[in-house]
Amino acid sequence: MQSFQLIKPCLALAPYIRHYWILQDDSVTPVSERTLPIGCMQLVFHKGKQLLLSGESELQPQSFISGQSVGFSDVQSTGRIEMITVVFQPYAVKALFHIPSHLFHGQNVDTDAMEDVELSDLVKQVTDTSDNAVSIRLIEQFFLRRLYTLPEYNLKRMSAVFHEINLQPQINIAHLSETACLSSKQFGRIFADYVGTTPKEFIRIVRMQRALSMLQQDATIPFVQVAYECGFSDQSHMIKEFKLFSGYTPAEYLSVCAPYSDYFSEL
Repeated sequence: MQSFQLIKPCLALAPYIRHYWILQDDSVTPVSERTLPIGCMQLVFHKGKQLLLSGESELQPQSFISGQSVGFSDVQSTGRIEMITVVFQPYAVKALFHIPSHLFHGQNVDTDAMEDVELSDLVKQVTDTSDNAVSIRLIEQFFLRRLYTLPEYNLKRMSAVFHEINLQPQINIAHLSETACLSSKQFGRIFADYVGTTPKEFIRIVRMQRALSMLQQDATIPFVQVAYECGFSDQSHMIKEFKLFSGYTPAEYLSVCAPYSDYFSEL
């Protein structure tokens, strides 16, 4: 039996955490899943069996922060699944953990490697708690304590930048630099520190997620229209990016997956 829950954070944490999700699956038959870049870093707690990274033949850490990446990965269950995942706002990890987010790029970083005593305590508490509602409360209490140490000035800049990215399918980095009131070089450095990737790479992720969102609403929309409305230069550009991010062309993707945008879907 499988159950999946999406949970909103408390109001004070909403600027930093998009949502939590809890997945439980008691199936003994291995289950495979392809994951795509969503534009948000995540904190994952495995309370059940860890997932196997199929391409690398190794297990995910028991708890880890997943960094930004371009490209897909395949994971497979190895037994009973019970996962709690914190999905952060794109710019929040640097503020909450005081570590440049680009250091997580393309990696699943074990929480034990972060030398964060409070985080290690949280991992133990969540792992030892059988009630997932209690686990969510513990996670929220942990992050609420961290709000008191946040530097506000760059968070406000990043918030303004993401408002523009989310609003405009076709956007250029010069405009985003101006929005942040920073030089191009300063903007690129601060963006990578907070978001974990370059502005150009992130815009590509959002463009892919926007296409998934359109197809989620209507899978019969012509691909040429999707390409135009999502900011791709043309349909062939969209097909190339789809292949890179998902391993499938758009037509192939629709034949094997129900399109869903983690970035643009609301609870």
